[in-house]
Amino acid sequence: MFGTGEIIVILVVILILFGGKRLPEFARSLGLGIREFKKACHGEEEKSIAPEPIEKTTRSAPPIDSSQDR
Repeated sequence: MFGTGEIIVILVVILILFGGKRLPEFARSLGLGIREFKKACHGEEEKSIAPEPIEKTTRSAPPIDSSQDR
C-alpha cells in the first residue's frame, strides 16, 4: 500500500503541522478512537471508560505582590 519513503514523508508533515508537544496527545486520541471502532465492529457492549486525565506541565507565574508598587 504505502512504501517506507511515503510513510516517512507523512510523519514529517504531521510533525511539522502539529509540533512535537501535541503529537503524544494526538496519538493517544487516535488510539482511543481505533479501540472504540474495533469494539463497535465486534459488537462488544459499550463500557463507560473515562480517559485518563492528561497532566499539563505548564508553569504558572508567581503571584504579584502589590506592596512592591510604590
